[in-house]
Amino acid sequence: MDMELTAATRRALYEGFRWSIGRKPGLLEAPAVLLGLLAEPECKAAMVLAGCRIDGDEVRRRWPALHEVDIAPPPVCAACDWEPADVAAHLSPELLASLSAADQSLADLPHPLLLATEHLLLGLVSADHEVSQWLREKNVNIQALREDILRQYGVSDSALPVVDDSPLPDDPLDGRPTDREASQTGPQGRQRWSRSATSQPAGQPREPDAGCREKTILRLLDASANRGREALRVVEDYARFVLDDAHLTGCLKVLRHDLTAALACLPMVDRLAMRDTRSDVGIRLTTAAERTRRDPEDVLAANFTRLQEALRSLEEFSKIDYPSTSGVLERLRYESYSLQKALSATQQAVRRLSDARLYVLIDGGSSGEAFERLAASLVEAEVDLLQLRDKRLDDRQLLDRARRLHRITRTTRTRFIVNDRPDLAVLSEADGVHVGQEELTVHDARRLVGPRRLVGVSTHSIEQARQAVLDGADYLGVGPVFPSQTKHFGDFPGMELARQVAAEIRLPAFAIGGIDETNIDEVLATGISRVAVSGAVVNAASPAAAARTLLRVLRTPRR
Repeated sequence: MDMELTAATRRALYEGFRWSIGRKPGLLEAPAVLLGLLAEPECKAAMVLAGCRIDGDEVRRRWPALHEVDIAPPPVCAACDWEPADVAAHLSPELLASLSAADQSLADLPHPLLLATEHLLLGLVSADHEVSQWLREKNVNIQALREDILRQYGVSDSALPVVDDSPLPDDPLDGRPTDREASQTGPQGRQRWSRSATSQPAGQPREPDAGCREKTILRLLDASANRGREALRVVEDYARFVLDDAHLTGCLKVLRHDLTAALACLPMVDRLAMRDTRSDVGIRLTTAAERTRRDPEDVLAANFTRLQEALRSLEEFSKIDYPSTSGVLERLRYESYSLQKALSATQQAVRRLSDARLYVLIDGGSSGEAFERLAASLVEAEVDLLQLRDKRLDDRQLLDRARRLHRITRTTRTRFIVNDRPDLAVLSEADGVHVGQEELTVHDARRLVGPRRLVGVSTHSIEQARQAVLDGADYLGVGPVFPSQTKHFGDFPGMELARQVAAEIRLPAFAIGGIDETNIDEVLATGISRVAVSGAVVNAASPAAAARTLLRVLRTPRR
């Protein structure tokens, strides 16, 4: 992008950096740019938006997540020139796509182009992302905006030569200007050539069918783009309606928007012109397996496969004419792998822990025999999970207790978890391991205990909970919700964290910290349906009776 910024554009970007929608922390996003443009009421873009009855309140109503942030805008807002690396470092994929759209739309103007606010608005409305669609719905007229900009340069669409997309003859020097000559032509006489006429280096012969090849590649990219976006929408619907998981739905939506932004280099009008579904030999090739789906999980797996295959095809063929886009598509493909892992882990965990409600943490006791008596009584009370957590015992004593717990639980419905020690979890044949924020990561614990054992993680903020989902955890410990009698915490996220997790995350989550029969109803009112306790049970006169009391509350349907 060979562009420089006007003072008004720099001020608009500066204002835009004061706002965030939370999708891409640290990056300027398209909705925030609209607020930045509107903060310059005398600029051309703000006047166009006002003429379409778009103001700051309207933008914030459409994107209610927009909020002010206290950060220093990057130097790009004050610089007179824009280096591509600076742009990529500070702008979201949607904005990069918008700048690319503006550059393509105004390719006939002399460069370097002085990027005014109206040029930025033209890019926003010409691209193919959420903000673009909204601006078009608000009747921001692309053609009128473009014509107004061209008139400022003394150029009109009617004065521009018609694009010739026919293949060139064998002789590349047939009277048409070379790339260098065309770039030096002034605004009055600047020629407008198709991509196929200028993509070859000057002085090298062009194959007679080069233009035909480009059209074929465009048709291929269009088909793969459609396949990828369709598959991604199916996966997003699974997260939204089957899992009912707001966090993963949001992650998939961001991926879909990023894919749309990456594909902005393929103008929709060109894609539609080359689309030829009726003569596509692929539409008649199908198998019985493609017409059959056993359950929603089968639908999910099939569409993740379709998405990743489409992204790989887009990545490989875009290397021919759009190498920078190819790198973005590669990153999106790897992101899709991570999200597939998170959705699969959530779906499996929901199934495995669907009935689990009460999780009791116990230490090694005064002796092996006392430990066994406590554990057996809690198993008999039908506690769902028992965690062995003890910082006093040496490794041999801890492994002894773990093996005793395995013998007690192995033929029952109660699962047994070892705290912090994946090595001892494997040696004792435990059902899983639980790690904290200062211990091994979910990733490292999974490498040690394998794919089948549960890996739980303690979370003390919504950001940690979201990350645990993406890391592939099987369940969350959420808290502390109250001060605990058995463990010291520096701060208490309390009920608000429980409410946030219940609203956003479908992965099984156990509220923990100071919970007993006197406050358990408060916890359940947040939407969390599972609790983890220690002192409320193990310090009771009858631990089994205390456990049964909590289980009755947890298993009673709530109105």
